[in-house]
Amino acid sequence: MIDLTISIARFKKALYIRCLNGIKQISHLNNNVMKPLIVLFIFLFSLQSNAQNTTIAAGEKLVFSASYNMSGLLTDIAEVKMETSEVTTSKSTLLRLKCTATSYKDWDDFFKIRDLYESYVNPKTLTPYLYKRDINEGGYYKFMQYKYKHSSKLVSSLKRKKNSDDTFREENKTVKIGASTKDIISTLYSIRNLDIHKAKPGDQQEFSILFDNKEIILIVKYISKETIQTKIGSKECYKLAIALKDHNLLKGDNSNLLWLTADANKIPVYAKFKIPIGNGELNILSATGLKN
Repeated sequence: MIDLTISIARFKKALYIRCLNGIKQISHLNNNVMKPLIVLFIFLFSLQSNAQNTTIAAGEKLVFSASYNMSGLLTDIAEVKMETSEVTTSKSTLLRLKCTATSYKDWDDFFKIRDLYESYVNPKTLTPYLYKRDINEGGYYKFMQYKYKHSSKLVSSLKRKKNSDDTFREENKTVKIGASTKDIISTLYSIRNLDIHKAKPGDQQEFSILFDNKEIILIVKYISKETIQTKIGSKECYKLAIALKDHNLLKGDNSNLLWLTADANKIPVYAKFKIPIGNGELNILSATGLKN
């Protein structure tokens, strides 16, 4: 789940060095290479969500390997972890939804990734109250924070970026959002509470998230059930197709896909994406602490 708005020159160099001898350097990378790893895990389709959280519990840990296709070679670049924990405040008990991306050691010298995304939510409804995004990629640093004011449909946003001289600049905004707009992480976990078993092939719906202070609309379509082989065994899954509305980041019809296990946990076990300059995958490695 990586947001590479960073120095593309360094990433090009890393890809070139890591490819086999004789493979030409990829020359058209841009700042959206890995962003679809997040996008693919965001939204679902035209079904009603359960009023209560029956799928997610504190103590769950999902581990994935993120890979990118380099001139026909699918290369593992980073490890992605999704973890949940209980957080007690002076007023209430919240569920912390944490997602991290860390480049593998062999890549650190060329393109080091240390990203953190987290959302603090109501454990029963998964309604977000606080969201943080702290990314450090190849020398590029960015921090985002959202504080939700649901009664007024407003978000207090803080953006912090690093200048070339290693000083920081901050930007505070108040952003108006729709009634159902959420951050990436709280939405990712919320979709696992949808009544997917009631979907029919072709069912689809639009959903909205707030990312970099802008609302993004995604269209997600239910395709079918499909059994796939994963590192945690053979799994019957719900297969979903994802597209962005009025955006060309994701390419092809039914080329950007997400598989959720067709059981009470609805674990995201596999995702694949296609963008203008290549494609990649996200594969589950382990799943522990499941609620069901």
